[in-house]
Amino acid sequence: MAVRNIRRIGVLTSGGDCAGLNAAIRAVAHRAIQGYGWAVIGIHEGTRGLLERPLLYEELTLRIFTGNVLRMGGTILGTVNKGDPFAFRMPDGSVQDRSSDVIDGFKELDLQALIGIGGDGSMKILSRLAEQGGIQFIGIPKTIDNDVPFTDFSIGFATSVDAAVEALDRLQPTAASHQRVMILEVMGRDAGFIALHAGIAGGADVILIPEIPCRVDKVADKIKSLAADGRKHALVVCAEAVKLASGDSVMQTHVDGEVRYGGIGPRLGDQIAQATGAETRVTVLGHVQRGGSPSSGDRITASAFGVRAVDLIAEGATHRMVAWQNRNVVDVSLNDVVAGTHAVEITDPLVRTARGLGICLGD
Repeated sequence: MAVRNIRRIGVLTSGGDCAGLNAAIRAVAHRAIQGYGWAVIGIHEGTRGLLERPLLYEELTLRIFTGNVLRMGGTILGTVNKGDPFAFRMPDGSVQDRSSDVIDGFKELDLQALIGIGGDGSMKILSRLAEQGGIQFIGIPKTIDNDVPFTDFSIGFATSVDAAVEALDRLQPTAASHQRVMILEVMGRDAGFIALHAGIAGGADVILIPEIPCRVDKVADKIKSLAADGRKHALVVCAEAVKLASGDSVMQTHVDGEVRYGGIGPRLGDQIAQATGAETRVTVLGHVQRGGSPSSGDRITASAFGVRAVDLIAEGATHRMVAWQNRNVVDVSLNDVVAGTHAVEITDPLVRTARGLGICLGD
């Protein structure tokens, strides 16, 4: 694609929030304004900002980005993880394709390019919108689950792991004091990266991830072996989407009718107590993993991604996603990203590390 005369670019955050989003927005603004003299338009509430009339947006100037913004969790632009514009639920309950409204909103803002910061679901929607509207688009990956393919790390992952490790550090002393099995349920919709990384760093005895079906008898054997060696307490980390030996995950139906993962921690707590006789307690970390000030790792990753995304626009690239591979910031095809998946492989070095440490993985 030939380089066009860029004057104004848009940036939005989409999907679930996480730490490091503001660092990415800041990097986009600094690079675009200082490096190229472009105006940067922040679009509020993801694609909803382009659906609403009047549009929801503001111009981002460098005065906004004090040192405090870099340190803030969440996103100053707001975000949504519902309201797919290709299947938008209207107030009367009907579903309509409102993708053209989003594209019209982009054009109304007189933007020449768009940077979208989102996870795998957001990338699919935004890339489809960009293709339909002929929009120059660059994606930046963010997700605490770290399940966006073709990148070693996504924004938000490092901070979420730190939160889980801190929880384990706090649970261990009380587990030892009361001779209990402490179970920490962490997020991980379809991938077990948080549980795996946090479990190793936090000294867990058992790590359960969605990629390896859990046999409670194996977990019980591990806990019994610890007791036989004189240690009558244990730490268990499980991802929310862990599958039982039957292959089923534990789901919950909420008042709005949405069915989501949830409840594996208490289920395992009861089963482990029955199998071992140990007293168990369960902590569900939940959205604590999303909040808080971003770690240094997430700030660095977000900053590098934001700068590279702007440079790609200047180079005339489109339909690409920035990625972290082998200690370098690269860009990959969005077509490959939206068609791919990223989960823990059984051959992953950290799976081998866990096994080498004697950690039970439930198999």
